[in-house]
Amino acid sequence: MNWDIIQNLASQIVFILLLFGVICYWINLYIFSFSLKTKFQLRTENILFNLGKLSVLISNCLLIFILFSRWIIAGYFPLSNLYESLLFLTWILATIYLYVESKTKSKLIGATLIPLALLINGFSNLTLSPEMQKASPLVPALQSNWLMLHVSMMLLSYGTLIMGSLLCILFLTISFYKNVDFNQIESEKSLKSISFLSETANMYLVLLPARSSENIGMSDPRLNKYHQSLINKLIGFDLSSTKLIEMFENKSLELAKLNKLILLENLDNWSYRILGLGFPFLTIGIISGGVWANEAWGSYWSWDPKETWALITWIIFATYLHARITKGWKGRKTAILGSLGFFVIWICYLGVNFLGKGLHSYGWFS
Repeated sequence: MNWDIIQNLASQIVFILLLFGVICYWINLYIFSFSLKTKFQLRTENILFNLGKLSVLISNCLLIFILFSRWIIAGYFPLSNLYESLLFLTWILATIYLYVESKTKSKLIGATLIPLALLINGFSNLTLSPEMQKASPLVPALQSNWLMLHVSMMLLSYGTLIMGSLLCILFLTISFYKNVDFNQIESEKSLKSISFLSETANMYLVLLPARSSENIGMSDPRLNKYHQSLINKLIGFDLSSTKLIEMFENKSLELAKLNKLILLENLDNWSYRILGLGFPFLTIGIISGGVWANEAWGSYWSWDPKETWALITWIIFATYLHARITKGWKGRKTAILGSLGFFVIWICYLGVNFLGKGLHSYGWFS
């Protein structure tokens, strides 16, 4: 049994599934852009969302299979080359996404985060040569447990910090780079009933075909028991369907505005949580790397380009957390810091490996 062929085939299937998931999420994002949807659009939205999530879940399982099979065959944790690290990073991003999505229930996050996992997986499959994809025996210097700790912690930090930084970029995009008053969200919640706004939006869907001057009664055949109960809330008003629809449209606009504020608040909170999780991984990774470097080269720190950019990355996210915890910064200010960290991470992870000359270079352009 040729495990290299099986693993490459599984990795290509992962790419296809992620591509299918991206298509589902982007079509879903287009449907999601409508503030008011028909029943068909709602059904289509849920089907596409579930299909996209299922494709990511299957991709995640295949990535676990690839990594574990390489681990068993090679006899060491599969982080010895760039190809394995990219597969591991794709798995981290997909895993964090599935967790965040299960908590936020946001259909927008998948449309933003999964394309990144697709690009990373595509880069590993389509760009790297077969020689770079094969596992090779480790030299004695690379068999240290400190090295395995260093590489695994750094990749965990890359995955979590990239995810959190991307949420910061998404925050700036949705807010149009404007300040967001989070106190307004609490006041909006206290002044408006979210459930009532949702109910009125649902009633709009029922009354949408009835854009006529006829009155809507409690026994209207277009209304089920649920919507008839909602009519009871408006029983004191003798309104025509046109006036009801106008009222529901106004309420739906209020709901869309409030939902946008809540989404921004969730993005701000989740980016903070994920970046707060990734920062300890980065710290442990840098320290363990120094210990291993002392074992291998006799020096804890040599100002290698990779080490320098890792330190820059650490300083940026340390500044982010310091401003968030001690200064109470939220919203745009911290999102700018997190967004800056997104580009610095990629320079640290891949840029210096390909463009710089040092102990971590892969030698493509150096």
